[in-house]
Amino acid sequence: MFNHNHDHSPEAISERLNKGPSEFYLKEWVYGGIDGVVTTFAIVAAVIGANLSPLIVLILGLANLVGDGFSMAAGAYSSSKAEHDNYKRLHNIEESHIEKHYEGEIEETRQIFEAKGFVGDELDQMVKSISRDHKLWIQFMLQEEYGVAKPSHSALGSGFHTFLAFIICGAMPLIPFLFYTEQAPAFALCASAITFFIIGSLKSLWSIKHWSREGLETMFIGLAAAGMAFVIGYALRNFTGIAL
Repeated sequence: MFNHNHDHSPEAISERLNKGPSEFYLKEWVYGGIDGVVTTFAIVAAVIGANLSPLIVLILGLANLVGDGFSMAAGAYSSSKAEHDNYKRLHNIEESHIEKHYEGEIEETRQIFEAKGFVGDELDQMVKSISRDHKLWIQFMLQEEYGVAKPSHSALGSGFHTFLAFIICGAMPLIPFLFYTEQAPAFALCASAITFFIIGSLKSLWSIKHWSREGLETMFIGLAAAGMAFVIGYALRNFTGIAL
């Protein structure tokens, strides 16, 4: 479904490297989208199970959509911001170490390359080459010593895309109830299943599985969560005797 091949001509390689990594918010759309549909349709299913009116479905669904959407966005922003701050903190530490303990950092770099199998003149050349450019050297040490790379996503962008995914995907189960038809629950189920399948298909960008398998897997997981909510709502209706 998705093509991961690159043009490997010298011109294309140069253009791609100069452009740098693009901000591709697939994770935010998959995570935010799945959570949006699961959360909203779980409320829909629970209210349907409790035999409440379509108006209550809309009120509770919309309130949840906005409130949880903002909460998800705030969480995505805060976690991404923490990642950026941590990278800056470690960058400053390594920069300080190079300034104050230059020989010690040279020795650390040497041992890192030794562990990778470099020896003799080749080892000396690798250490000399990497330490010549302090910016490159710091990035290398951050990756090797702390296992961190420079974040490719902005914190604001991460929060925005998570919120957008949650709102758009989470609205799908609610749309049929705007028309107050008797078939609204069935249409909501179909809309949710289709949305789950589309989101799951996008997950295949991260996976070696076929897009259809990822789509079906995500759809079944999402509908299972909705089914549990329906059972709880139905049980509570019979327990309390409410039928509004």
